[in-house]
Amino acid sequence: MLDTLLDVSRKTFVRIAIGLLCSVFLLACGQEQINLDSSVATTAQKTYKWKMVTSWPKNFPGLGRAPETFAKYVEQMSAGRLTVKVYGAGELVPGFEVFDAVSQGTVQIGHSGAYYWKGKAAASQIFTTIPFGMNAQETNAWLHYGGGLELWREVYQPFGLIPFPGGNTSIQMAGWFKKEINSIDDIQGLKMRIPGLGGEVFKKLGGIPVALTGGELFTSLQSGAIDATEWVGPYNDLSFGLYKAADYYYYSGWHEPGSTLEFIVNQKAFESLPKDLQAIVEVATRAVNQDVLDEYTARNNTAMQTLIHTHNVDMRPLPDDVMRALKAASAEVMQEQSNADPLFKKVYESYADFQTKVSQYHQVSEVEYYKNRSAQD
Repeated sequence: MLDTLLDVSRKTFVRIAIGLLCSVFLLACGQEQINLDSSVATTAQKTYKWKMVTSWPKNFPGLGRAPETFAKYVEQMSAGRLTVKVYGAGELVPGFEVFDAVSQGTVQIGHSGAYYWKGKAAASQIFTTIPFGMNAQETNAWLHYGGGLELWREVYQPFGLIPFPGGNTSIQMAGWFKKEINSIDDIQGLKMRIPGLGGEVFKKLGGIPVALTGGELFTSLQSGAIDATEWVGPYNDLSFGLYKAADYYYYSGWHEPGSTLEFIVNQKAFESLPKDLQAIVEVATRAVNQDVLDEYTARNNTAMQTLIHTHNVDMRPLPDDVMRALKAASAEVMQEQSNADPLFKKVYESYADFQTKVSQYHQVSEVEYYKNRSAQD
């Protein structure tokens, strides 16, 4: 009898013990879930306020609106958890100090053009454009699927920056000139606002490249401080009223066949964001990159018609011999830059290899199609 009672007591004890252990386990799981939910809620409620500086006038068509579009997308996709206040050139820092402001952490993000930073990293120029290089479609392909973006981030890594493509203005115009260009001799001693590698080519042919921000172009051209300027194309050139300061508008933009803009983000600021907000920043830059190209494609033609038919602008192509000289000088400049800087050489070899391969395909696709589309019936 005693043995039976003891056996029952043991079974009862085991059942009670198991029940208590289960209760403790479930309670612990519940508390862990509560803590997890609380953590998620805390993360979801935390907000981030960024400042963006740019190299463009506030809300300037195309270039200046791209940062505003980015800020709108980010705020909407994050439900207000990440907001970005945009400052135009000169409002917080001068247009040519965007790189330093973001690198030093004065602000979290900037919008500009990589070729402005050639004094900091010569290879940066390639990520905007190369004379006689790839167009917008080809450049985007290289950046996103040809290793270009990885190289860009390698170049900017020592500065604590993460670059993202931030728009493409497509093939630009050769620029506005106060006098006719009939031969290569007409470039000798000509003072022209032309940045990046295009400026190096211009200098090799006897011209004098001048660095100016967009807001300085009209007064500099009108006053005679410069003899010529390139900016972007009809859409932006019309907005600046450059037709009032120069008589001749030349094409095509040999120096900038597919100009990529950039968002540069302070690395520490980016890494401090939760993963979902990091993804939102990346997706927003990708959306703006395409949106800018779409806008310029749509607006340039209308603006060109206004320049020609309303303002009687004299639009003409650069002479063939001038174009041949520019192309030859471009090849020399790229070789010289590669010889002088190993990182420039590394990036340029990747770019040039991709351009060779994509050109082979486009010769039988894009080029052939344009030729057939333009053929007379």
